[in-house]
Amino acid sequence: MTTPWKAVTTLAAALLLILPGGVAARAAGTPSTKPPVAGTLRAYPVSAVYVAGVSSGGYLATQLQVAYSSRIRGAAIFAAGPYYCAQNSIPQALYGCGDNLYPTHVSSLEAYTRTWAGYGWIDGTGNLSGQPVYVYHGNGDATVKKSVSDDLVRYYQDFGARVRYDSGSAAGHSWVTPYGTVGCTATASPYLADCGTDPQGAFLGHLLGSVSAPNTGPLGGTLIRFSQDSFAVNGWANGLSMDANGFAYVPSACAAGSTCRLLVALHGCAQGYAKVGTAFVDRANLNQYADTNRLIVLYPQATATAVNPNGCWDWWGYLGFTNYPIKGGPQVETIMNMVRRLDG
Repeated sequence: MTTPWKAVTTLAAALLLILPGGVAARAAGTPSTKPPVAGTLRAYPVSAVYVAGVSSGGYLATQLQVAYSSRIRGAAIFAAGPYYCAQNSIPQALYGCGDNLYPTHVSSLEAYTRTWAGYGWIDGTGNLSGQPVYVYHGNGDATVKKSVSDDLVRYYQDFGARVRYDSGSAAGHSWVTPYGTVGCTATASPYLADCGTDPQGAFLGHLLGSVSAPNTGPLGGTLIRFSQDSFAVNGWANGLSMDANGFAYVPSACAAGSTCRLLVALHGCAQGYAKVGTAFVDRANLNQYADTNRLIVLYPQATATAVNPNGCWDWWGYLGFTNYPIKGGPQVETIMNMVRRLDG
């Protein structure tokens, strides 16, 4: 499918992580950071894989988990809706999966999921039963309406997932973190909001079963900058609206051979390296927990292209491939190639 430029621009401008305004930038806690060093991904003794994402990254996180539910054992989704919500349609993405002018058709989405599992296009839906899922929605989010996130919760619950739903904050459309640089209710770059809470501790505790307190001192691991081209299904990440480079934070214990878990962390629109540098990587409050919980964090990077001017992940089919939410989908498979390298 060829996506009209005007429609893509309208969607990207209206939908995810690009609305201006809100509360002005504010002084934030300063996390310890590690400068990225050039390197490559290698195999580690990984015991389990999880995924987290915000907005377009939240939609892609659900696509990854549902498509590969036998491998990805839980998800944390901020400010997004149910699997295959857009149904390869820009109007549905805009008016049904951001705004709630159209219904999300949850029963139809569940029917697609079961049918595709029967075809082998995604893993069996039975894998979702009992899996931990954390969903976050802020009451100040006017970009993805609460009813849309409600339907994400319903979708997962209908497949038997153990859902924790955090919908009580005043947050705007953002990734909420103690290291946020904008106020809680803001929807403004770099879309990292401080609400005086720690959702990362909450969702990691839910996904992992228990979680140790984060490292609030100097980080002990390594932030690797690696080429995404070698994992891209076409050999050229930019052709998939992905940046030439991605990042991975590897705690020293994992590098030394300890068994670790892997979290794939997916930024939202206008939140990748090309737009905000390493702001998401540094301030998502994940590297701090990684150090104390033997957790490798993979940060794939999307980037702006002609069909995707705001650097969103492909959750509505902007690349022109109808298989975007299933096994073989270009971005899904490219990220899974990274996962396969890391978990051996």
